[in-house]
Amino acid sequence: MICNLCPRQCNALRTAHSGDGFCGMGTLPVVARIAPHFGEEPCISGTRGSGAVFFSGCTMRCVYCQNHAISLTGRGAVRTPQQLAESYRMLEDAGVHNINLITADHFAPAVAESLSLYRPRVPVVYNCSGYTAPKTLQLLSGLVDIYLPDFKYADDALARRLSAAPDYVNTATSAIKEMLFQVGEPRCDSDGLLQKGVIVRHLILPAHTRNSIAVLEHLERRFGKQLWVSLMCQYVPCGAAKNDPKLGRTITRREYDKVKRVLFALGLDGFTQDLSAATEAEIPEWNLI
Repeated sequence: MICNLCPRQCNALRTAHSGDGFCGMGTLPVVARIAPHFGEEPCISGTRGSGAVFFSGCTMRCVYCQNHAISLTGRGAVRTPQQLAESYRMLEDAGVHNINLITADHFAPAVAESLSLYRPRVPVVYNCSGYTAPKTLQLLSGLVDIYLPDFKYADDALARRLSAAPDYVNTATSAIKEMLFQVGEPRCDSDGLLQKGVIVRHLILPAHTRNSIAVLEHLERRFGKQLWVSLMCQYVPCGAAKNDPKLGRTITRREYDKVKRVLFALGLDGFTQDLSAATEAEIPEWNLI
């Protein structure tokens, strides 16, 4: 196939097992981990975990990526749509609260097919970078219940430098608009578990509080109470960031408190983390590599 799924519009040639686009992946999904996951927001993980399916490869190149072992190498096991559908059944049988598809943009057609083959009895979560083309999200309309995108940057120059992602702000804004159109405002069940809606995640980077504050202001201005915001302090230097003079450390309490004050002042609903989350112990083991 000729691929233009992601905002880069690569016009790449992709076969089942290989591709010459930015993601470097074929059209068949490559999966690095399938297991219950307890590291998401409380309304996602609950008490029995979120049924996580971690896909390999990525449409971004974040220099600090915590999952660089799979996002940059593409290592993992190939799964057909039929096999993915069986994975959802397996996770459901394990008692998870939802099926959580993590970094699947570059495999969206196959993922949509898998959800058409088997519609899970629990909510489906689509967990992505936010750097997603609305037309790709439209492939998932009616198949996804909860969107969990990042909004990493309010500055396109910073997005280009740290993630090789041009036009990030407009792209992520348009993507979230499409997500809200599909699933509406957050709705929970009687146990406080999210059933529908959008949670936007923002990871605070060391020495970049100005960017974080601008992201929060942008989200409040564009979307207000239509979505929840998850403010994350779990950054640890990984990959190329370990040797970066600014990114080679965790964030400080002062940096975190500065951004949190803006979150509360804007009246945005959502979640915060404890600074103890900033540890490599939060990075999953890739059991399908």
